[in-house]
Amino acid sequence: MTTTTTGVDGLISGLNTTSLIDAIIAADALPQTLLKSQQTTTTTFVTALQGLNTQIASLTTVATSTAAAGALDLYTATSNSTALTATAATGASTGSVDLVVDQLAQSQVGVTAAMAAWPVTPAALTIVSSTGVSTDITPASSSLDDVVSAVNAAGTGVSAMKVASGSVNGVPQYRLQFSSSATGAAAAFTVYQGTSADVTAGTATNLLTQPGSAVIHSAQDAQITLWSGTAAAQVINSSSNQFTALLPGVDVNVTAASTTPITLTVAHDVTQTAATASTFVSALNNVFAAISTQSAVVNSTASDGTPTVSGGLFTADGTVRSIKEAILSAASDPVNGHSPSEIGVSITKDGALTFDQTKFSAAYAADPANVQSIMATIATRVAAAGTAASDQYTGSLTTKITGQQSVITTLGQQITDWDTRLATRRAALEQTYSNMEVQLSNLQSQSSWLTSQLASLPTTSTSSSSSSSSSSGA
Repeated sequence: MTTTTTGVDGLISGLNTTSLIDAIIAADALPQTLLKSQQTTTTTFVTALQGLNTQIASLTTVATSTAAAGALDLYTATSNSTALTATAATGASTGSVDLVVDQLAQSQVGVTAAMAAWPVTPAALTIVSSTGVSTDITPASSSLDDVVSAVNAAGTGVSAMKVASGSVNGVPQYRLQFSSSATGAAAAFTVYQGTSADVTAGTATNLLTQPGSAVIHSAQDAQITLWSGTAAAQVINSSSNQFTALLPGVDVNVTAASTTPITLTVAHDVTQTAATASTFVSALNNVFAAISTQSAVVNSTASDGTPTVSGGLFTADGTVRSIKEAILSAASDPVNGHSPSEIGVSITKDGALTFDQTKFSAAYAADPANVQSIMATIATRVAAAGTAASDQYTGSLTTKITGQQSVITTLGQQITDWDTRLATRRAALEQTYSNMEVQLSNLQSQSSWLTSQLASLPTTSTSSSSSSSSSSGA
């Protein structure tokens, strides 16, 4: 509570009433001080719980990912040639296969004979796809620029470009290059001068077969041959240089033709699987470390030299202790009679976990299915324990945080109530001391009046004595 005074120090009494009131208020405020201290401690506790809750939620995410189907069933695909690269996913099978890259996929590129403008007016051309679909294109004029613009806007999958080709009698000449946007045999096309009706009637001119024209690249599929040179040889085509699922879970990309067989090998990716397991164990240890740090007991010495022992925020908290035990049990209990230590996951005397990558890799190489099963089971159990603790609605830690936040709110209200109470108390004290000063002032005034009245009384006793003395002399 903020101390406020109205300056009622005793003008009459000489008392330092401001200090007296402050001392009384300080004594009366001791319960409020205790409430503020409790609120600060509880707020710090809630902050620590929220931090732990965040780490447990993160652990739950990692555990769920690790337990997911295929998360530990990882493969790597390699080849003995730079002409072929491959990637392997879940569902692949280990083994190797030989293949030859016969040819790469390519798009069709063709150029016309040189011309100064479109040969006929009005300009008209037709592009026919490999499937026989005809598209009539009508340029705005016989200008080659307009022809190029019209082709590129037609959406046929064929683009056009004007290329300079010298001059004839001072007149600039140009070739039109037509290119398919896609690769593969299905991307082949033909360009005709004339309409689709002319094409049907057989009167249209094939611009890529005229003198001076040429097909630079023919549209073709990529092609590989498995077991080339044997009776089991199998040819496989692809419209691109990517062969999706050439083997179960394996995609292949070819970059060059090869006359010699290339060996494609698929194996378990022990390194990446171990990294996944290591990440999971690290997430577990992050939670254990957070709990351990906040549970540490500190030995110290008080200012008077007395030894003191102070616990951490989580030292005596049963909820946090139960959560740690549940997660640690989920991570370290046997799986179908097999200890996690058999695959390199061991518990230390400090209640943390260690991950032995060498031991894990050896166990995985010996029996991948067993290691996957053990790790998936551990991860599933940890995910369940983490969810039980950090679920945003029913988690035990979430509930604990909500309860403590209610305590903070209640304490805040009580502190506010004390502010009002102490303000009222101060006002009453100030009024009391002010009244006292008024009364003292009144008494002082009365005292002064009485003194003045007494001073003004006649000294009759002295005059009488003088008269009596005169009479006796006579």
